[in-house]
Amino acid sequence: MPTSRATSSISSDDELTFDLGLSGWVRESTDSSPLTSYPQSSTSNTDDDFLARPNIPSSVANVEPNYPIVNNVCFLGAGFVGGPTAALVAYHNPQIMVNVVDLNQDRIATWNSAHLPIHETGLPKIVRIARDGTNYSIVDLPGLGTVKILSRTPNLTFSTRVTESIAEADVVFICVNTPTKLYGVGAGATADLSILESAASTVAKNAKDGAIIVEKSTVPCGTAHMIRDILEFHRPNARFEILNNPEFLAEGCAVYNLMHPDRILIGSATTPEGAKAAETLKGIYAAWVPPSRILTINTWSSELTKLVANAMLAQRISSINAVSALCEELGADVKELSLGLGADSRLGPRFLQAGVGFGGSCFEKDILNLSYMAQSLHLSQVADYWMGVLDINKYQRQRFGKKIVRALNGSLRGKKIAVLGFTFKENTNDTRNSVAVHFIAELAAEMPAEISIFDPGCSVADIEDEVRQIGLSDFQMQRIKVREHWKETVDSANVVCILTQWNHFRYPPVPTPKSKAKGQTQSAEGLRVSDDVDWFFKNKLSEMDILHLEKLVTRDRDEANEDPLNRFVAETKCPSDCAHCQAKQSGMKEGETVDWREVSTLMREPKWVFDGRNIVDGPQLEKLGFRVRAIGKGPDLRERRLSGR
Repeated sequence: MPTSRATSSISSDDELTFDLGLSGWVRESTDSSPLTSYPQSSTSNTDDDFLARPNIPSSVANVEPNYPIVNNVCFLGAGFVGGPTAALVAYHNPQIMVNVVDLNQDRIATWNSAHLPIHETGLPKIVRIARDGTNYSIVDLPGLGTVKILSRTPNLTFSTRVTESIAEADVVFICVNTPTKLYGVGAGATADLSILESAASTVAKNAKDGAIIVEKSTVPCGTAHMIRDILEFHRPNARFEILNNPEFLAEGCAVYNLMHPDRILIGSATTPEGAKAAETLKGIYAAWVPPSRILTINTWSSELTKLVANAMLAQRISSINAVSALCEELGADVKELSLGLGADSRLGPRFLQAGVGFGGSCFEKDILNLSYMAQSLHLSQVADYWMGVLDINKYQRQRFGKKIVRALNGSLRGKKIAVLGFTFKENTNDTRNSVAVHFIAELAAEMPAEISIFDPGCSVADIEDEVRQIGLSDFQMQRIKVREHWKETVDSANVVCILTQWNHFRYPPVPTPKSKAKGQTQSAEGLRVSDDVDWFFKNKLSEMDILHLEKLVTRDRDEANEDPLNRFVAETKCPSDCAHCQAKQSGMKEGETVDWREVSTLMREPKWVFDGRNIVDGPQLEKLGFRVRAIGKGPDLRERRLSGR
């Protein structure tokens, strides 16, 4: 592969710390001063350092346990779980061949292009490095030495070669969809495992004897036992171990979750064979996850942990949303309440932001599954408890819609409703079961003149496809318009509804990081001169090490550069008829935000803004001529006394 060269402006007088991990770098020194490393202390999740390494003592970073060797793994399913997880496994384990397979040819084609099917910060770079390989690169650190970064060969593939890839794998991850059952016993509640059953049968017929089968999909308790039965039916004389390894990814920050997991959970059979299989899987993750964060429990506990984790997160959201209704009646401010509650170390601030409700493909599905499981075990009080979480979520969404109708004199006829935000959360292109889908269906029944939709993270086609699945009449569908830019969306609107907390919609806008003054340096932790060099000089860098080297090289640069070390292999250009290149995307420019001053000139009186995510400053917007209603903030008591309420 070709060689590229990068140069840093660092001098030998700079005091820097460079956190090395499981391997080191090759150094050609320009002086006799040795180098050593110090642990990285910052773990903040910002755009600049979201991939940065958590604080790991060097004594841990240098330990290389003797895990069973894995040469080849297969991920069955190239969706939100399978694709990113496989990419991170390949990225951190260049010695392992990682094959991702799916029967959906269009999805595989996008994984092999510049247009990944999943929008996650940092994912394109990781996929490109593992899928395409990298160039040999030399980095000059003036006064300190020369760092040589070895090239790496591709070790991540995406294909429809299902049976062949399964047959080659030492470990097979099952990452297929387990949607809620639509008909028959348990319809609308329990998980439909038909896709997983089919996948397990395919694995049973093609996996090599001794392969480890990992259920990555979210499943009901007992699914590992079901998979074992399927394997034994098709291959009674073969030996397989089944593990449960649930994902705990939040869309929009999945790469950060994979890079820095709170924990990796591995459920196994309580047998020597099960323990050995768990140790094998642990070895894959240990390439970048501290062993103390990799927990091994039994499969039943592991399967249930995933369902309960999502249920409890949703429970917190419904709890604060229920309280927000009280705040609106009492004159309290739910944001201040969240601040006071979150300061309690027993509670913490996470998932205490009131809003119009939660959406997405996981929370509701997993609560339904958990509740159905409790009901089938004759635990009706337990089932009702968890269903209450969903009842509050639906109530919050409907309450928000009714407030809009009431503000517009009880009727939406002849009025335009502008919807800002369609994805179920910010920083993702996932629209599955989003609040906007339900909200639009409910408002469409009021027969407004137009419901205009804009989302900066989705293509027009994706939103239109999702809207068509709502089940509206042709007459209602004619009134729904998907726009490429926020200006078209709010033009002549009677009300603007904020349903997704994109930073693009905030007011005042989120300040952009200030550029560094010329010659200014950061107080970076990086390289430091020391006498202790025994473990430092190794043959190659880990990818975590390279991430820190990139930060080191670019710390005094203002311009963004995805490849500051010149490692990227040239990417294959899209064909001239590439549908993704031609698709209508958001018309917003990079860094552009909604100009609320201009919005005020485009809207019709009385210029209502209903903030379903509490991301605009109501009093500030009111100074621009808007009427603003937010979640959990009603009129103050003085205003209510004057109005006679």
